Amino acid sequence: MSPSFNLPRRSFIGTASIGVAISQLGGIVPALAQPAGSSSSSEAAAARGGASLKRLEPLKTIDAGVLKVGYFEAGPAHGAPVILLHGWPYDIHTYVDVAPLLAKAGYRVIVPHLRGYGTTRFLSSETVRNGQQAAIAVDILALMDALKIEKAIVAGCDWGARTACIMAALWPHRVNALVSVSGYLIGSQASGKIPLPPQAELQWWYQYYFATERGREGYDKNRKDFAKLIWQLASPKWDFDAATFERSALAFDNPDHVNIVIHNYRWRLGLAEGEAKYLDLEDRLARGPAITVPTITLEGDANGAPHPDASTYAKRFSGPYAHRLIKGGIGHNLPQEAPDAFASAVVDSVRL
Repeated sequence: MSPSFNLPRRSFIGTASIGVAISQLGGIVPALAQPAGSSSSSEAAAARGGASLKRLEPLKTIDAGVLKVGYFEAGPAHGAPVILLHGWPYDIHTYVDVAPLLAKAGYRVIVPHLRGYGTTRFLSSETVRNGQQAAIAVDILALMDALKIEKAIVAGCDWGARTACIMAALWPHRVNALVSVSGYLIGSQASGKIPLPPQAELQWWYQYYFATERGREGYDKNRKDFAKLIWQLASPKWDFDAATFERSALAFDNPDHVNIVIHNYRWRLGLAEGEAKYLDLEDRLARGPAITVPTITLEGDANGAPHPDASTYAKRFSGPYAHRLIKGGIGHNLPQEAPDAFASAVVDSVRL
C-alpha cells in the first residue's frame, strides 16, 4: 500500500461528492474476454479461481526500458489514451470493470502489470530488482514511449496512485489529467524516517516486518495468505470471494515479486539503497513538487489502509482540482470496489 509517510493520519472525510458522469458512458455493460474452450485453457481457468470469472485477456507484451511489460489493452487504437496503474498487493484486475467501461466510452485503455507482477519481466538478469518510486514511474514513461503514446490520462490506486502522481509532477507534458486514490502520495526516504504516533505506526506493521529477513522469508513463503490479509484489513467491508482473490494472486507468482516488494518498503525507510541514476528524480520528489495538471482525487469511506486526510494534500494540486469521497463501505481498492465512480472520475478529469 502506498500513502506518503509524512501524511499518516487516517480519515474518511472528503470535499466533494461523486458526480453522475458515468451516465455519459451509456450504461455500458463490461465485455471482457472469457477463457477459451480448450481443455488446457479450462484447466488453467479453474486454477485461476473459476472458469466463468471475468479477466482482462488477452494480454500483450512489449519491450519498454528495462522490462518486457505485460499489459491489457482495450478500446479504439486512436482513442484518447488512459493508463490504469495497480498497486500492492493487487494486479491489473483492480480495473476489471473500469477498463471495459472506459473502452466502450471510446478511450484507448492500457493496464500494465508493474515490475514484479504478472507477466512483466526484466529483460536482463543483471538489472537491479529495484522497487523505489522513481523507477516505477520511469517504467511507465518507457511503456508510453514504446506504445508511441505522447500524452495520456494516468490513473491509479496504491503504488499506482503514487506512480501516477510522480508522472504528473515531474513530466506534466506527458499527462493530460490525473486520477489518484488517496491523493498526493509522493514520498521520500527522509519523510519515511520520521517517527509516527503509535497508532499510526501500528498500521504500518507489515513495513517493519518486511525490514527483517524473517519478513522476507515469511512473505515469500506465504505471499497469498499475506495478500489476502491485507485485502481484508484495507477493505473491511468488501465481500470479495475466493475466485476474485485467486485471479489477482496469480500475479504474485512473478519471479521478481518478492524482491521488488521488499525493496520498495525497505527503500522507503532508508534501509535499502536506490540506484544512482534516479538520485536527481528522488531529490526533486523529496521537495514535494506541486501537480499542475487537472486532477481528481478519490477516497473510499471505509479505507482501512493508512492514508492521508484529504485536507492535508489539497494544496499540492495547483491546477484544476476536485476531491470526491466515495460512500457505501468502499475500501482501499477503490477502482475494483466502486468501478463506476472511478470511471466517472477519469471521464471528468479532463473537463475540470
